[in-house]
Amino acid sequence: MKKKITCIAAFLCCLIMLLGSFGAYADTYTYNIDGEPVNSPDAYHAHAQITATQMGLKTALKYPSDIKTDSDGNVYIADPENSRIVVLDKTYKLKFEITKFTNGNGVENDALKGCQGVFVWEGLEPTDDGGYITSKYIYVADTENKRIVIFDKDGKYLRHLTAPSSDVFDEGESYNPKAIAVSDSMRIYVVCTSTHQGVMTLNNEGEFCGYIGATKAKYNLFQMIWRNFQTQEQLEQSGKVLSTAFNNIVIDDDGFLWVTTNTIDEAEASKALKNKKPDYATVKKISTSGDDIMKRNGFFAPMGEVQINLFVDAASSQGVVTGTSSIVSIAMGPEGTYSIVDDKRSKIYTYNDQGELLFVFGDKGSQLGSISKVSSIAYQGDKMLVLDSQNHSFTVFTRNQYGDMLIRAIKHDNERRYDLSIRDWNDVLQRNNNFDAAYIGLGDAYYRSGAFAEAMEYYKVAYDTDGYSDTFQYWRKNFVEQNIILIIIVPVIAILLIGYLFKVAGKVNKKAALSGRRRRTFKEEFFYGFHVIFHPFDGFWDLKHEKRGSLRGAFAWLGLAVLVFTYQATSEAFIFNPRGAMTSVVSQMLGLIVPLVLWTVANWCITTLFNGEGSLKDIFIASCYCLAPIVLIIFPSTLLTYCVTASEATFITLIVAICYIWLGLLLFCSTMVTHDYTFSKNILTVIVTIVGMAIIMFILALFSGLFVKMASFISNIITEIQYRA
Repeated sequence: MKKKITCIAAFLCCLIMLLGSFGAYADTYTYNIDGEPVNSPDAYHAHAQITATQMGLKTALKYPSDIKTDSDGNVYIADPENSRIVVLDKTYKLKFEITKFTNGNGVENDALKGCQGVFVWEGLEPTDDGGYITSKYIYVADTENKRIVIFDKDGKYLRHLTAPSSDVFDEGESYNPKAIAVSDSMRIYVVCTSTHQGVMTLNNEGEFCGYIGATKAKYNLFQMIWRNFQTQEQLEQSGKVLSTAFNNIVIDDDGFLWVTTNTIDEAEASKALKNKKPDYATVKKISTSGDDIMKRNGFFAPMGEVQINLFVDAASSQGVVTGTSSIVSIAMGPEGTYSIVDDKRSKIYTYNDQGELLFVFGDKGSQLGSISKVSSIAYQGDKMLVLDSQNHSFTVFTRNQYGDMLIRAIKHDNERRYDLSIRDWNDVLQRNNNFDAAYIGLGDAYYRSGAFAEAMEYYKVAYDTDGYSDTFQYWRKNFVEQNIILIIIVPVIAILLIGYLFKVAGKVNKKAALSGRRRRTFKEEFFYGFHVIFHPFDGFWDLKHEKRGSLRGAFAWLGLAVLVFTYQATSEAFIFNPRGAMTSVVSQMLGLIVPLVLWTVANWCITTLFNGEGSLKDIFIASCYCLAPIVLIIFPSTLLTYCVTASEATFITLIVAICYIWLGLLLFCSTMVTHDYTFSKNILTVIVTIVGMAIIMFILALFSGLFVKMASFISNIITEIQYRA
């Protein structure tokens, strides 16, 4: 028995070791348009955690801050607590350390101090004979020594760049380089720990060239007004409103800078996450002129976590990380992709060059694949190196089959091999059919290959209105070219039908006016709405005094308005209603009838006090006839949504705005004519009526609340009596 138990235990140990050898997987997911996480296949798996022992270091890393790689796969780690740069080969074994050196002034035992950043420059340098030579330099942000030190590829000191002249810094600022990036032309971009003016630009000799890419400073309206009344002394005492300082920087193959920050105001960052505006974004792509040119075409801005949970119940908030992501590092991946890391949650977020989320993985913890405190990230071919400052190590994540499929699909997109791209994105969807970026990728591939109808279908699935609109423009062009006769005939027929309708209405109204009869048919009462909207003053006069309209005519226009609003809410084109939001006739009926009843009752109450001549019935009938423009404009404008692109949507918006302005003018005229008011008195009446509507709503809300409480009180008494009985 004892021998059997021993064998089982040994088997279990072997099984655990065998499973561990396959690597650990972190939960991977994306976000849908509603901001809800959607499970995704793992794009990377944790291959190994590299510690000081495995590196061959005599002194362990201590809160490392930055990690970079070069084209040969060598790894460079900034270790500020030990004031050194650790250089590893592609197998993560120690090559050499940079700590002490003899500088260009002949000072021996010069040393780095608190070096927080490192950058490896590789490129072609011109030679004296007119040729070029391949060079590699190691740039170190020697933070506490306030300088940048440059070494060759073997760690030999070459030169250093001291702080620029002090007049470039504002009061209270100092030169403490934290992160650096160097362009192909050897222009140096520096992020300092205490500089709020943006990224500092230096030439190859260390001369100051300017600042670029400063984040927008936050001013509220009160501050802007109050500062205009402050004296110079008060302005100096209150201090400047500073823009946000950056914390990291990288440069891509095209020479664009990518910067991150984690000190953006929480409320402003939350807004930027949803509205995708660059002013308060925590990640930016900056051109050499300082403009933010980042594409933010995903459902949310590429700023990390979407479920920020700003408001969490105190009873359930234990262990819940709230607030926007604290972005501390960014790395450029293959085919224009990039990854950012959130040290608050120890998660990695990867996006394509359009700003669309590809996948999220990572978590806090001590197991393989979890990071206690992520501080930096770098790509090493198809591997991702994530630096853990708390565990004083880095984890190697290896891209797996699903990740390879994603990169291959993006690669074929970039190479314009759309037949292969379509195949690749379909392969991705077979593994992850909830992946919106794959549908967008298919849409892009079909669009670029000229299959516009297929592209629009995939854009619809992914709620991509921009892609759909661009594709629709070309589809519409082809449709017009192929159906030019139909395009001419349909508008002509529509115009003729509209003209015929107004001609019939005119004949009916003219006949009714000349008949001398006091009793009208329903047809005459209904068509009188066409006369009222174009001749409001005599129209509303005859509506009241000549009884040209009636309640049944008013209800007919009201019913048509409800139907038209229902049609608009359910049948607008994809560009105007990408979510396919549906509504019911009942909800549209309430949405129109409730304001109409409030207007009628409030106007009657006010005009009774202001000696108005109209009755409650007169006000209601006139208000319903005012709805005629809604019926005549909203319906065709909804049909037109199927004919315009997103850039032309303002045309539809203008038509709808004209409709509502027309409605407002008719209500104003109806009030003035119905109650026989002067223009000035009517303005006052309309304003007081709107205030009265608000008061009625408040009273109704108050009484409904009291009614609910009373009903609850009575229900509790009945329940208590039943228990005691």
